[in-house]
Amino acid sequence: MPRPQGFTYEERRDGSVVLTHQGRAAGVLRGARAAKFLAEVAAGDAQLVMARWTGAYRFGNERQARNHPRNLGGRTGRR
Repeated sequence: MPRPQGFTYEERRDGSVVLTHQGRAAGVLRGARAAKFLAEVAAGDAQLVMARWTGAYRFGNERQARNHPRNLGGRTGRR
């Protein structure tokens, strides 16, 4: 399974946390959620935590399943 990469976060003065993925905004956390996120980042793999919190994390088998003929929605001409 490939390791997530390209995520960064920035703590703001107002206590919020801005998450970015490859330079694009992926989410903003405020209040208790921001504190919980920062605790998880400090305790574990930061890239994995950020991928999970943004919802941008996909398992390898989900990527493969997207291209399976059964999941192409009739684009192959067969049903």
